Amino acid sequence: MAKPGVDINDHRVTQERTTIKAIKCYTLYIVLLRFLIEEIGLNFEEVLLKRRSIRRYKDTPIPKEKILKMLEAARIAPSASNRQPWHFIVVEDKETIKQLAKSEWAAKAPLMIVGLADQEASPNWCINDFGIAFEHIALAAADLGLGACWMGQTGREDLIRKLLGVPDKLRPVAVMPVGVPDETPPPKERKSLKDIVSWEKYASSST
Repeated sequence: MAKPGVDINDHRVTQERTTIKAIKCYTLYIVLLRFLIEEIGLNFEEVLLKRRSIRRYKDTPIPKEKILKMLEAARIAPSASNRQPWHFIVVEDKETIKQLAKSEWAAKAPLMIVGLADQEASPNWCINDFGIAFEHIALAAADLGLGACWMGQTGREDLIRKLLGVPDKLRPVAVMPVGVPDETPPPKERKSLKDIVSWEKYASSST
């Protein structure tokens, strides 16, 4: 029963307007979400397909804006319990890059990002989480038209610690030379899904 002094017709009109407004907002949200998913899906696939391990770079400095975009890609990476167990050192000094490089081609890169895993922040999962964040950098580099190459640093941890003043809690895991590509390597052959995927149990049919 309507309250005294309240026009029930006005109340219904208000409800209808609210409902219509909500439907319009929801419809707009769905349209925008669909557009974003389609755009992100397309761009993401393109980045995956064009990413290469680049080992020749032009002698061109990397703009700071692009460096920050690569680092931002790492910053937003997921991690176990959101512990974010990583730290990155950006190196542009040519002499330092030469000392960090294991190969002559890497020594010619205009930029090198050193990746460290925080063993105190996440003792069990820091390497896994670091890997996710570091690959974000590689994919961001490809998206920005840059070339990069992931280089593991097994056996070189002490050298990196001494050279860059890395504390004990941080473990040097990899370095990534980055630069404007001076080569366009062809895509490498990859195993098919049936060679790498099982369903329900190992070696079960993939169909």
